[in-house]
Amino acid sequence: MAELIIKTKKIQNNIKYLSEYFDSHNIDWSLITKVFSGDKEFLKNVLTDDVLEKIDSVGDSRLSSLKNLKEVNPNMRTIYIKPPAKMYVDDIIKYADISLNSSFTTIKALNEAAKNVNKIHQIIIMVELGELREGVKRTELMTFYENVFNLSNIDVIGIGSNLGCMYGIEPSYDKLLQLSLYQELISAKFNRNLKYVSGGTSITLPLIENKTIPKDINHFRVGEAIFFGVSPLDNKQFKELSTDTFEFTANIIELEEKKIVPEGVISDASIGHSADFNEVDKSETSTKAILDFGLLDVVEDDIESIDKDLKFVGITSDMLVVDIGTNKTKSGKKKYSIGDKVRFKPNYMAVARLLNSKFIDKIFE
Repeated sequence: MAELIIKTKKIQNNIKYLSEYFDSHNIDWSLITKVFSGDKEFLKNVLTDDVLEKIDSVGDSRLSSLKNLKEVNPNMRTIYIKPPAKMYVDDIIKYADISLNSSFTTIKALNEAAKNVNKIHQIIIMVELGELREGVKRTELMTFYENVFNLSNIDVIGIGSNLGCMYGIEPSYDKLLQLSLYQELISAKFNRNLKYVSGGTSITLPLIENKTIPKDINHFRVGEAIFFGVSPLDNKQFKELSTDTFEFTANIIELEEKKIVPEGVISDASIGHSADFNEVDKSETSTKAILDFGLLDVVEDDIESIDKDLKFVGITSDMLVVDIGTNKTKSGKKKYSIGDKVRFKPNYMAVARLLNSKFIDKIFE
């Protein structure tokens, strides 16, 4: 089977490094683990006590993942990072210590669910700042907070926003300053302290380094930078975080010299690829390798071959074909043989899909 190799120590070092970095800037943060979909082996291998020491909470967008977090470590403080579905409020109260919210109807349901089990549930209310995803409209924000403050078993601990995820709206100083100002207005009007101004994610990290982040932004929700070492704002390595944290390897199951142009009428009837070919290629051949993974496991655009000479040919549900040219090294030796592995660097979406595939082995190093 093809394998996803997870470099545990490098991920742990990234977490510890960012914990120290945030601590030096007086910022609390939540580690977002949704790329791992609640994989218990990951949680046990990576989220050890020493790694969690300076993390405020661990978050996910799936209830099943939060359940696994609590099963692995019952004392772990958890945060549900998308507005909950009303029908699952009992589970939110059970598995999430904090949740991000934007619907008053759902918050009322959370209040009743918390009351039924004699709990106080903490929430951060999300504000719409232009990304057009989750968030209370700014014109309704003060009334919204007033109504929530009256609920007996809900503790409003902050205000937050989400930027850069759906339309790529950049978390600029001006955008985040709005969040800070709303926090000040709410605190002044209702005489309530909102502990967290949660405006930071992986995409916001460069603003700290450039000193272009409002001083009141004091809570970050970070996943991608931890697991891949980069900020999505510029897709560059952030500080000293490791970017060599995952590797995907696939086995060569066939290796033959074949024609470049397929024979017959090319149609869109299969799940493979219809393509245009040059007339001059009809008599040409090249060495093609078939690898043991396909569309059910990962999309080819989300993986990058370590060997830059490999060229993508086509993909089906369970196999991928690459062109390896002459199959010779620069010194003239044979480059690949049947059974050899081909190495790829996966991106965020590739890792998320590969971890969810039951046809891919997961190797923790």
